[in-house]
Amino acid sequence: MIKKKITLPPEHIYPLDDWKIIQKKFAPKYLAQDETVFATGNGYLGFRGNHEEGTPVIQRGTYINGFHEQWPIQYGESAYGFAKTGQTMLNVTDSKVIRLYVDDEPFYLPTADLKSYRRVLDMKEGALHREILWETASGKQVSINATRIVSFEHRHVAAICYEVKVLNAPAKLIVSSKMRCPTEDMNDNDDSKDPRKSRKFNHSVFVPRVNRVNQQRVLLGHEVHTSKMTIACGVDHEIQTENSYSYKNECYEDSAKIVYTVHAQPQESFRLIKYMVYHTSRSSPVVELCGRAERSLDSMLQEGFDKLMQGQRHFMDGFWSRCDLKANLYNDKRTQQCLRFNLFHILQASARVEGTGIGPRGLTGEAYEGHYFWDTEIYLMPFLIYTSPKVAKNLLRFRYSLLDKARKRAGELNQKGALFPWRTITGDEASAFFAAGTAQYHINADIMYALRKYVEVTGDEEFLFDYGAEMLIETARLWADLGFYSHNGKDEFHIHGVTGPDEYTAIVNNNAFTNMMARENLRYAVESLKLLQGKNPERFEALAKETGLINAEIDEWENIAQKMYIPYDAEKGIHPQDDEFLKKEIWDFENTPKEHYPLLLHYHPLVIYRFQVIKQADVVMGMFLLGHEFSSAQKKRNFDYYDPLTTGDSSLSSCVYSILAFELGYLDRAMELIKYAAWMDLADVGGNVKDGAHIASMGGTWMAVVYGLAGLRDYGGMISFNPKMPPKVQEVRFPLMIRGQLLEILIQKDAVTYSLKKGDDLTIHHAEEAIHLTKKHPSKTKSLIVNESE
Repeated sequence: MIKKKITLPPEHIYPLDDWKIIQKKFAPKYLAQDETVFATGNGYLGFRGNHEEGTPVIQRGTYINGFHEQWPIQYGESAYGFAKTGQTMLNVTDSKVIRLYVDDEPFYLPTADLKSYRRVLDMKEGALHREILWETASGKQVSINATRIVSFEHRHVAAICYEVKVLNAPAKLIVSSKMRCPTEDMNDNDDSKDPRKSRKFNHSVFVPRVNRVNQQRVLLGHEVHTSKMTIACGVDHEIQTENSYSYKNECYEDSAKIVYTVHAQPQESFRLIKYMVYHTSRSSPVVELCGRAERSLDSMLQEGFDKLMQGQRHFMDGFWSRCDLKANLYNDKRTQQCLRFNLFHILQASARVEGTGIGPRGLTGEAYEGHYFWDTEIYLMPFLIYTSPKVAKNLLRFRYSLLDKARKRAGELNQKGALFPWRTITGDEASAFFAAGTAQYHINADIMYALRKYVEVTGDEEFLFDYGAEMLIETARLWADLGFYSHNGKDEFHIHGVTGPDEYTAIVNNNAFTNMMARENLRYAVESLKLLQGKNPERFEALAKETGLINAEIDEWENIAQKMYIPYDAEKGIHPQDDEFLKKEIWDFENTPKEHYPLLLHYHPLVIYRFQVIKQADVVMGMFLLGHEFSSAQKKRNFDYYDPLTTGDSSLSSCVYSILAFELGYLDRAMELIKYAAWMDLADVGGNVKDGAHIASMGGTWMAVVYGLAGLRDYGGMISFNPKMPPKVQEVRFPLMIRGQLLEILIQKDAVTYSLKKGDDLTIHHAEEAIHLTKKHPSKTKSLIVNESE
């Protein structure tokens, strides 16, 4: 994999702290990435880390998960079965702006005389703080403190506590609390050449439906032009001050503001608490949503900001008790800070995901238009299954809710069964580039792989029977119909015309990853249906009748799985990525300028397709996900071959290669790769953090530590560990939820301790040795073979 230079911003920009991201100096140079780094969200609602004043700004951002506009995809030359309707997550009403004037002098960060500046993302309490001391042109010193939260406890609620104090003289303050629905494209990034960016619209997206103001409360309601989704944003205010003040309100179709005039006395603070609520719907009228918003605001005013903060801290205490990853990997605090930062952003992308998926950038930016990909099932689900199984279950239930659309999509491609979309918000395929979109049929198997892991780790067979079995039937049907038996005398089952995870190699025959995962999908369908038939024949018969399933289909799936063709090259002793991959010329990495990465922005796809060059883990990904099917020697040969061919143009590669490197004993390489994954966002390794946090890579970081360094393997529900301890690692500690029980793993230089923190009875494995933990004997310590670096 191409080595990339990792350079963190200087320490005066992001000082070291285990639990906080601290900025001690306003740095315009880092404004774009700061808007991502300091973003706040809860999985339903997300704010980019824009400053309260609204300017300076690179991209204003307020997002609701799944709230989108639709548009007809225009093709120069269309064809049967192409995706018809695009979907784009919208930048919605911005309610977080609070502007300040002191004696009519505006507070503007780039030109203000700042005597002190401190901005803190507190990951322990789930809040964003900012503390500023500003000296006006006339010498008045003004303290400006703000605390912002997007509530985890209350899905629709956010709040800002904004406090202003003039320290050395009386002054007239104007505090203007604003809200604005974007009437034009608010994406200020004009890099239209990057296909990963969100589209711009040539029509007015938001149709005004409600605008009303009552004292300090404002409601704006809109309907989306084409998708017909509806949104209501409500804002109300609470004032705490000894200063005399007055206010006036203004409300228009797309904007509103409450303007406070304050006669500030020295050392007397003016505290404005701004409560912001968002309600959205696919079908409810705007007026109804406004009623919901009013009730939410009433509740918040009754509870108050302090109680809201108390609930936030309580939620965070629970999260970190289940999820904290303590890892002294390089004997420095920076990597620990990065690890917690990554987990915190996963939480902000997933905590209140109900009836939607998770986009690659969560709710921190508009890249990839807020679509849901395989990222969720492969890179995020392992973390969620082991730490927040209810969230994992919600995500799988969401996929089930799209099953009818997946059936329809399979029909559009002349196939039986169901085909889940490669990228979507609504369940309809939204990828206009079918070669790297629709052709990635492996999405079916990825979702079913996540289903299997969820069921085996949680023991939730009811979910398998109620939802999973039906998805398994339809995805198995797709594979059986998509592939065919060869006529070469070997009686093999082949799958042609697909694209694997590596998008630099498209429309190939027998992509190894796809065939491996399809086989797994078929096997799990057979196992699950036989299990259901044995445990609950009546439910099985009802499902068979509903889906038209006959026993001959199950037998056929079992036969296909047994005869699935997996490419293998005897001469090299590796699994070719597909039938033609090894016949291609190897990309000239030595003479490719560094500035030409990622390749997709500098070379036509046809150029890239002609070479052995890999965007992201493909065969190596299969070696990890289905590692029980391959010997160490096979994994080693494949890793050695594919690692040098992988560009790392995708943020999803480092973590996977790191896991396999740990397993193979390539400890220096493993540690190098884990650093890429861990520092991806804070160090802006890919140069595009400005477009949002790499949520899937953040999940991959957790996997690199837990599956890589700690050596977790869980196929078939058997939990085993084979920890590796490179010389640079001092200690690693993390919890896992397994079938309702809480296990803690502590890895030190020469020993690993397994402790049952919650539960009565759990059997795990250390290498090949079974360990039985009980309430009476909750801990076992095992010696650890110290692994020397390669």
